[in-house]
Amino acid sequence: MMQDKRKAGLGVVSVCAVAIFVAGCQKKSDTEQSHVGKNAVTLIQAKAVDVKHPSKTFCDEDECTEYTLKTVQTNLPWINEYFLKRIEKDVPDAFMAAKEKDPAKTASQPTGESQISVRYLGQNDQFASFEMQTYLYGAGAAHGMSHNEYVIFDLSQKKRLALADILKPNIEKKLLAELYRANQTWLEEHKVEPSKLELSDNYYYGVHGIVFVYPLYALASYAEGMSELTLPYHDAAAFIQPQYLINQ
Repeated sequence: MMQDKRKAGLGVVSVCAVAIFVAGCQKKSDTEQSHVGKNAVTLIQAKAVDVKHPSKTFCDEDECTEYTLKTVQTNLPWINEYFLKRIEKDVPDAFMAAKEKDPAKTASQPTGESQISVRYLGQNDQFASFEMQTYLYGAGAAHGMSHNEYVIFDLSQKKRLALADILKPNIEKKLLAELYRANQTWLEEHKVEPSKLELSDNYYYGVHGIVFVYPLYALASYAEGMSELTLPYHDAAAFIQPQYLINQ
């Protein structure tokens, strides 16, 4: 049965409700540290902040786009820089110097929306998790498109952990088979055959296991939101390198 199913969207969700890292649910001072072996790992402190960008509304020849951009400010500058660079890369028009606009022309252009919001979810020892939520509505579209991307950092290495970083070598096919078996009832209900299932590199550490997150339409209808398939931790141990399994 599919576990940890949550719809995509930009609504506010409790950090503790996401519950992937128990340490993230308690407020601690910036100077407190968690010890991992002989290495001291700083406990994350984070708050939501607006991203400063010159073009709140950018217009091209066809339409205008209104930007609402938020990120997190943490006590680790390299994490702050990572998200600012990601946002600048994803929506470069918002960071272009503002140009004078012809009011008569822009008033007649349709306007869409582009939103990005970064949330801190929590921490377990050296692993810190963030969620990057995006929403895009093109002018005249039937509905907007939302997407949640999960970003896991290894604080001891100061790097983002891609799925390829945490997997044991040459186990993708076996992992897919086990992931299908663990979620077989839901996948069969949605007519997803084993040969059609692919690994998603969008993942997070869930309450019961590693959760693989799929884009809108990939496995289910738009109305059902983004799909999530959970591989229980007792099964994940065969596929994940030991140093990347969180303490349960």
